[in-house]
Amino acid sequence: MQSNELSNIELLKEIAEFLNEETEMEQMLQGALRKLLEGTIFETGWIFFINEKGKQELITHENLPNSLQQNDCRHLQKGGCWCVSRFRNGDLKKASNIIECKRIENTQKMKNENNEGITHHATVPLQSGQERFGLLNVATPNTIRFSEGELALLESVAFQIGSAIKRILLTNQEREVALVQERNRLARDLHDSVNQLLFSVTLTARGGIEMTDQQEVKNTFKEIQYLTQEALTEMRALIWQLRPKGLEAGIIEGLKGYGEILGLTLTIKVKGVINLPANMEETLFRIAQEALNNIRKHSGVLNAELYLTVTPTDVLLVVKDEGCGFHMNELKILPSIGLQSMRDRANSVGGTIDWVTEWNKGTEILVRLPY
Repeated sequence: MQSNELSNIELLKEIAEFLNEETEMEQMLQGALRKLLEGTIFETGWIFFINEKGKQELITHENLPNSLQQNDCRHLQKGGCWCVSRFRNGDLKKASNIIECKRIENTQKMKNENNEGITHHATVPLQSGQERFGLLNVATPNTIRFSEGELALLESVAFQIGSAIKRILLTNQEREVALVQERNRLARDLHDSVNQLLFSVTLTARGGIEMTDQQEVKNTFKEIQYLTQEALTEMRALIWQLRPKGLEAGIIEGLKGYGEILGLTLTIKVKGVINLPANMEETLFRIAQEALNNIRKHSGVLNAELYLTVTPTDVLLVVKDEGCGFHMNELKILPSIGLQSMRDRANSVGGTIDWVTEWNKGTEILVRLPY
């Protein structure tokens, strides 16, 4: 066996060991890419994820020339190229040399930008079985073609990375299932214990009202009954958040059900076809839940309007009420943990959230998520 074949085997072993470590997806991909570049003639590389709709996302990169790194890798982030087009069409099956790359060509046209000898790159799809995830691209200065052996090595590495991506996705799915099961268990426990105790207190207070003629005692029992009923409503809402009934029928039915539990009258208007990924639907649902909670607790009204608009690129959710509103200072510091959690949820999927509110002029929440 030739020495370069031995070194390739050792390199593949090192990459495999790294990919088997328990790391986050982006950290894993960057580390695997770095090891590939350290052990081969490839000097720079980048990885795209491409979803079912063909939308690309630059996940990680290593040793890019300055021209490709500028403005948050603008030239790599935007526009089309041969490799992405072939991937979308299903024509890219194996590692291939690229004759020309529009992304690199665009940087060559810019003044004062130097590609440091990078003019061409090779590409290979990242996949596991029939499931495809994206592309691994590599390049070397002053190189327009790579040998069959180098492309074969690239395919081996891509196979390892694709398998690791699949493993992480399966692990995440298992965690999600475990989380749902734990939510269901907690919801059952709350319903069977705390919820039933509160209901018993309500009945006891009602009996106390009927058993006494003293007005002060009656008022005390009435206050206990009112507070317990409020606590029951809060508990039912909490249980519903943990295990939302109706969400399996879609986000709109889910929000209608939650509004009924809170005693809110909702006006819901939808524009576009709602067929959202599960994680996006849950993100919108949780944000809307918090918004409806705030309306019930703080707005002073029991009516709300929801507008959901779905476009080819974005999902827009607007939650509006005509209540008392609140004050947001000039620094846009959120006045509660609940509002901050709404922003965190939107940011976690690359979205944004804004509030338009003033005292005695109601509140309007605008959520935009990339689709």
